[in-house]
Amino acid sequence: MRAVVLSGGLTHDFPATTAALSGLLEAAGLQVEVHTGTGGVDSALTALPGAALLVVNALRWSMTGEQTPQRYRDKAAEEGASPSPRARDALAAHLAAGGGVLGMHTAGICFDDWPGWGDTLGGAWVWGSSSHPPLGPDVSVAVTGAHPIVDGLDDFSIVDEVYSDLDMRPGIEPLLAARRPGDDAGPAQPLLWAREHGGGRVVYDALGHHVPSYEVPEHREMVRRAIGWTIRG
Repeated sequence: MRAVVLSGGLTHDFPATTAALSGLLEAAGLQVEVHTGTGGVDSALTALPGAALLVVNALRWSMTGEQTPQRYRDKAAEEGASPSPRARDALAAHLAAGGGVLGMHTAGICFDDWPGWGDTLGGAWVWGSSSHPPLGPDVSVAVTGAHPIVDGLDDFSIVDEVYSDLDMRPGIEPLLAARRPGDDAGPAQPLLWAREHGGGRVVYDALGHHVPSYEVPEHREMVRRAIGWTIRG
């Protein structure tokens, strides 16, 4: 079985986190293909026929939206982050064939000019309303749902970013949630969920900013289970 991984982008050490993910994918018996660089978006999505799983561990978005900070907008041309119609159709065909999708961390920010991506993941970042506090201190993460990905696992602490106020699609039931550090009275933010969509299985995990996130035993086990659950679709 193959796993197609889209990696790369701004402000994160994607080579390091993709290496951590690749180790978990290989341990699950998957042959890993990593796609990076300009053109990586289309090359990853159009490589999906016959693959068991698409993993998006990347920060690729058009950067042209009204609220996008100018420091990112200047990078739009060199990133080439908007999937072509052919690539979008390839993802739909992948799901229809029972293929899985695992979106990690910044996957929720990707492809901002393609509402179908947010529909697939179950939620999306919206510039001007979504945000996250700085990395650290420890975030207290609670298991909030029942699912094979989290069953039997305890709440845990992790140094990571709490993505907040995503545009959530109806019917999403979070499996993990956390409040923003220092905001004990604020709403708990969904951090992980699993769903069936378009004929395949999809998991989004908002954690995974850096390699230490994958070294927390509870989070590592959840990612391992998420891989297994998506490919069994």
